[in-house]
Amino acid sequence: MIAITLALFLADPSVLGPIGRQAMPAKGCAAFLWDTAPTRKLVAMATADPARLRLHLDGKTVDVARGGERGSAGFGFAGVTEYRGADVTVVLDMAVQTRPELTGGGVVPAGTLRVERAGRDVLVTPVAGLIGCA
Repeated sequence: MIAITLALFLADPSVLGPIGRQAMPAKGCAAFLWDTAPTRKLVAMATADPARLRLHLDGKTVDVARGGERGSAGFGFAGVTEYRGADVTVVLDMAVQTRPELTGGGVVPAGTLRVERAGRDVLVTPVAGLIGCA
């Protein structure tokens, strides 16, 4: 099922599209997440404060508030975070690393973004990215 949904996502990028250029938050940290396809699109931005996730679904950009979390990844983020909206639940599972050459942030070498909507296929896409802090 996941392979089929992932294949559908890769064939139809309008389901989860690019969010475009994003600004750093005025305070706290943000995780900028790209898909891992050869064309690399910025598909999500998670902020630690306020705790929300921005993504582009079905042609519109939406912000979804954090509903729950498990574990600590660093920079105000959990290892697994669930974001809930009126008609969507998104689960971000990510690892965070610090590197000596990066100041005020970190790297997300690997993660997954799972999008669940009632009556529709579950979408799972691999992501990677950077965390920047104000």
